[in-house]
Amino acid sequence: MKGSSLGEFEELVLLAVGILFEDAYGLAILDELQNQTGRDIMISSVHKSLVRLEEKGYLKSRMGGATSTRGGREKRLYSLTQAGTRVLSEKR
Repeated sequence: MKGSSLGEFEELVLLAVGILFEDAYGLAILDELQNQTGRDIMISSVHKSLVRLEEKGYLKSRMGGATSTRGGREKRLYSLTQAGTRVLSEKR
């Protein structure tokens, strides 16, 4: 597991993944963050945070099913790990 410090934005991303549960993928996470915070957020910031959080062991990802609305491409779906759940509990 990479460094375990958690920034404010990373914490928000973890919370969004927890809220979205089975439907946590990049664009849905972005929409949730913008709705909850009222901030304009770039999708690249979300993707970078997702990668960092997975490297830290707070998230795990898997490829979801392809859909015709995405041109047959699969979504990368994210979920909290036990470590991710624990760090959110500690932050609260």
